[in-house]
Amino acid sequence: MVEYTYLVLNLPRGTTRETARQVMTEHAEYGGWELHTVRLYSDGRRRIQLRKKIIRARKTLHIGT
Repeated sequence: MVEYTYLVLNLPRGTTRETARQVMTEHAEYGGWELHTVRLYSDGRRRIQLRKKIIRARKTLHIGT
């Protein structure tokens, strides 16, 4: 089963679509985040939810001499 960690960005009203795109692009390129949801409220606020896979290290069986 895949597990994710989430990051929520709340952008104030008046934030342009271009600015929102730049913020999401920077998080994707440099942080490895992917877009999960974008909600645009009637008052102009944006709520962007990004997610990233959680990678868990597994123990390996060591058979040696």
